[in-house]
Amino acid sequence: MPWDRNQMAARAAQELEDGMYVNLGIGIPTLVANYVGDKDITLQSENGMLGMGPFPFEGEEDPDLINAGKQTITELSRTSYFDSATSFGMIRGGKIAAAVLGAMEVDEEGDLANWMIPGVLVKGMGGAMDLVAGVGRVIVVMDHTNKHGKSKLLKKCTLPLTGKKVVNRIITNLGVLDVADGGLKIVETAEGVTEDEIRSATEATIVN
Repeated sequence: MPWDRNQMAARAAQELEDGMYVNLGIGIPTLVANYVGDKDITLQSENGMLGMGPFPFEGEEDPDLINAGKQTITELSRTSYFDSATSFGMIRGGKIAAAVLGAMEVDEEGDLANWMIPGVLVKGMGGAMDLVAGVGRVIVVMDHTNKHGKSKLLKKCTLPLTGKKVVNRIITNLGVLDVADGGLKIVETAEGVTEDEIRSATEATIVN
């Protein structure tokens, strides 16, 4: 049975270790905040917040307290606030250990396309290009195929790139794959999903 969005986010949270400073991208990655648990993880947001808590319960939202994706969030006792220039200084200066990002496409060399589809109006890249260039580890969380059933794990990205050879690990609804020499390596399958099912849903080369 493929993982749903929350199960994918929970699996991504397992990648995080005590002491890490981590940035969460928009979409499924924002759900990771709900699964950090007792780990000593500090979440950072490009709009100037260090130490984000999980999403608020219904009725307890503060409309002035939002992440970079304009979602309401909670603060912690250790939360600090600063301007976006300082925030991007943290990212560009290599202070953020990992970023968990969504994607439209990832290819077998670790190239990432996650910010636009030509002909579709978008607001801009946001902090994605800085994140993939400045953080220590890039973890992508996304559906394995698009709504038409075509693989999003490709031999070569077709959409405008966010970064080249930047992705380390990919978590999809079917399982976990690493970018390795010569292609993608299956690390784990979702419960009930076989490696053959992952191979058949993947355009990129699968290596042993």
